[in-house]
Amino acid sequence: MEEEVAKPAGIPILRVSSGNIRSDALNPNHRFASMPLHILNKDGRPGMTRRQCTGEYKIKPIKKKVRELLGHPYPSRIPKGVFVEQWVGISTDEFHRAKDADVKYMHNRHPLLDMSWSRADCVRYLASLGLADTPKSSCLGCPFHGNAQWRHIRDTSPSEWADVVDFDAAIRQGNARANASGNQLLGEAFLHRSRVPLDRAPIDHVTAAERAVLRIGADEADVLENGVEDGCSPWACRGDADALTRDDFGLAT
Repeated sequence: MEEEVAKPAGIPILRVSSGNIRSDALNPNHRFASMPLHILNKDGRPGMTRRQCTGEYKIKPIKKKVRELLGHPYPSRIPKGVFVEQWVGISTDEFHRAKDADVKYMHNRHPLLDMSWSRADCVRYLASLGLADTPKSSCLGCPFHGNAQWRHIRDTSPSEWADVVDFDAAIRQGNARANASGNQLLGEAFLHRSRVPLDRAPIDHVTAAERAVLRIGADEADVLENGVEDGCSPWACRGDADALTRDDFGLAT
């Protein structure tokens, strides 16, 4: 869909990658950037692993491509005053996420904030163009998915659903590199917030029992249905600020 819109407007689409995080997590010989897996400790307490994947799998390859576009690939120095202007889609609902890039050769702009557009304004605009069903951007097996996103994968792409179900089962004891180095997970890891296998997770509805286990009220059920609102956009990621330390959720030190 993005190519159908961008190409007539003369906007090229460039795709970058640092590899497949799911494959890397299961490879004992590959350095693994931690993804925010839902943890069930041996004592029954819930927890979550630290998030490092945004920097490794999103920001790093974007910076590499930007340097190439500027004609100064790493490790060459970029001359003063040479930069790209990067537009980031942060709406007024989440203005607190807007921030500058951490390098001088990238200048962030936030056009939705300039226009005072909210998420609802964006949805109305997309609807006016016949694009109302535009899905939320996120990684295929992201633990921040809400039930709606898991259902969308299950109901529209059987092959991708099988992929994430297999990965969920394979990641139960944590990433392979940590296990191979003797830093085993002291608990079990899951992709879904309910901390049960993905193919048995209650993705079709939010049950009272699930809310009780997760210690949330009915007013917070929206997060279970639609996922974490903040998400992990490359330039608006909450990083590790909301993550617990390794000891807090029973991981080996």
